[in-house]
Amino acid sequence: MITPERLSTMFRPRSVALVGAADKSTFSRYAFENLVRFGMLDRSFVVNRRGVDVHGHPSVKTCQDIGEPVDIALLMVPQAGTIDALHDAAAAGIRNAVVLSSGYGEAGEAGRAAQQELVDVANSLDMTLLGPNMLGFANFVDRAAVAAIPRLPTYTGSVALLSQSGASIISMMDYAKMSGAGLSYMVTLGNESMITAGHMLDYLVDDDATKAIAMFLETIRDPETFARGARRAAAAGKPVVVLKAGSSPLAARTAQAHTGALVGDDKVTDAVLRELGVIRVKSIEDMLATAGIAATLGRLPRSGATAVSISGGACDILADVAQDAGVVFPEFAPDTLEQLNAVMPEYGTAHNPVDVTGAAIIDTSIWTAAIKAAGNDPSVGSVMVVSTIPMAESTAANYQRATLEAISEGLRQSAAPGILVNQVSQQITKYSRDMLDEVGIPAAITGLSQAVSTVSHLEWWSSVVDGVNADREITLPDIESTEPRTGAWSEHQARALLSAGGVSVVPSALATSADDAVAAAAGMGGPVAMKIVSAQILHKSDIGGVALGVTGSDQVRDAYARLMTAGESVEGAVLDGVLISPMRSGGTELLVGVVRDEQWGPVLAVGFGGVLVEVLQDSALATLPVTPAKVTEMLLSLRGRKLLEGVRGAKPADLDALSREIARIGDLALALGEDLASLEVNPLRVDGSTVEALDAVVEWRTAGDK
Repeated sequence: MITPERLSTMFRPRSVALVGAADKSTFSRYAFENLVRFGMLDRSFVVNRRGVDVHGHPSVKTCQDIGEPVDIALLMVPQAGTIDALHDAAAAGIRNAVVLSSGYGEAGEAGRAAQQELVDVANSLDMTLLGPNMLGFANFVDRAAVAAIPRLPTYTGSVALLSQSGASIISMMDYAKMSGAGLSYMVTLGNESMITAGHMLDYLVDDDATKAIAMFLETIRDPETFARGARRAAAAGKPVVVLKAGSSPLAARTAQAHTGALVGDDKVTDAVLRELGVIRVKSIEDMLATAGIAATLGRLPRSGATAVSISGGACDILADVAQDAGVVFPEFAPDTLEQLNAVMPEYGTAHNPVDVTGAAIIDTSIWTAAIKAAGNDPSVGSVMVVSTIPMAESTAANYQRATLEAISEGLRQSAAPGILVNQVSQQITKYSRDMLDEVGIPAAITGLSQAVSTVSHLEWWSSVVDGVNADREITLPDIESTEPRTGAWSEHQARALLSAGGVSVVPSALATSADDAVAAAAGMGGPVAMKIVSAQILHKSDIGGVALGVTGSDQVRDAYARLMTAGESVEGAVLDGVLISPMRSGGTELLVGVVRDEQWGPVLAVGFGGVLVEVLQDSALATLPVTPAKVTEMLLSLRGRKLLEGVRGAKPADLDALSREIARIGDLALALGEDLASLEVNPLRVDGSTVEALDAVVEWRTAGDK
């Protein structure tokens, strides 16, 4: 079992065995150099089966020859020798191993079998594995490096960097150094045969030195552990920033339902990460810049930003970028404007963002006063101060220091936390860090666009983190049915199921003869819609199985005969009859679907129905259960939300009524349990406060899917 205590012995090792060390191995050389640089050589042991000196250091032939306790073994042996190396390490009392070799789960069926054997052996030996197919880790806080990675940074920061890609983490590490995002941990995860990203996330939540966690993930292998760690991080107010790569379609079984056009693995992952309060980014730069600033600033008091700069051009660029990123520069309160006008030159204008003009070059106190005024405005939650970040000693050093000291004083007097922003991307050097530390500016970033992107991420996270662990008590409907839960159900069966679950459904009657159809239509009191009913015919309009606006007994008889003929033309279709419903017109049609994601369970998708499903590709997703309030949030996130607001004189939708109905559909899907593969209502019609399902598809999982 992966416990915090076990992880602590692995990631805070007092002693290390380099197994398979060799002068000709680049990995071995890097690992040995790191032990030297981190001051661990006197607690490290070199293991070489020939017992020769390696890297100028004596070796032993086996771990058992070490003769004293060792916390962890870095296994740099080929795959064929890894099992034997595990046995040797275990016999020496070592309980943690880092496995570098590849050719396991990433290498097809044979590799997966080899990885399972590796895990089985490790479990039998009571050993914990990190890897395989990775490069190790570094704990910068406790000065412990068990990594075959060159150029490890030597200074300590507060961002933990995790990556499933060993090769990519080198570039990430280099960018972290360039951007000034100091690292507390750097961990390559590889194939996660035992220790997963979720375990590390959960472990780092309790690490006092780590203030933010950055993760590069290609997949989430242990969803339950990951979700638990993310929820604990949210409860602790510790930001988690994820760069998640890759996307693929859902299983083929959902393709026949329109919900498949709205849902995909990556879309589900995106929705889940948002629910967990995880900041998702699209680039390495964004991941590390956001994590670095988040580690320093933490939670913002509110959304709404300001910027203070001596460059009007920079203010214009920030305003444009902010509009695209959804960051608002609110209008200042009268008191703020009064304070700004008191220090601005006559040719300056007080508005947000603030251009303090070149006058601040001569009188640096303008920086302090402007930052203080803008940062204390009641609608401002963060301050971006645009000024040069010095890279090296120069003739302008005294001026730069005076400016930075004035900025620092302004930030100290600002209620909103602030970031020093260099206009373009550049390296934050040791000289830069030292000067910023000396003057007391904790947060700095390079690049205007990057600054706005980071603020946008922090605003979002700050606004949702409290709601991540909010519980919802639900009462699921009690569904009783004698129908066998196999395959796809007919529309008539699906409608009955919705009604039993408390969902509003358009009235209907099933006719098994032309006379029945005439009688049912007469009882509807107006034009009717008629549809062929068969579990084998889901898309009825494709075969001419739908008749709309039918009136009078003659038209009903003709439509009934035509629909039955169309149904009989479908090979293997069992016809239940023809469904008769009153015609509906006006309003807005939505698609509401639930599919079962293999990782995250039942997922609700909401989008606009009819042909708009494929045209707009506009959907909002959430894992179940959902509250009506959550559904409203989903609806308002749709690009086509104006359709619900009553465009061109149409009646606005009652969002409360609509959200309650969609939440009921979600509750019904949960009540149906693991037997349910998918449930789709398309369309769900909303006309003012009237909400009703006009069509439905239900499909059940086969025994092999469960």
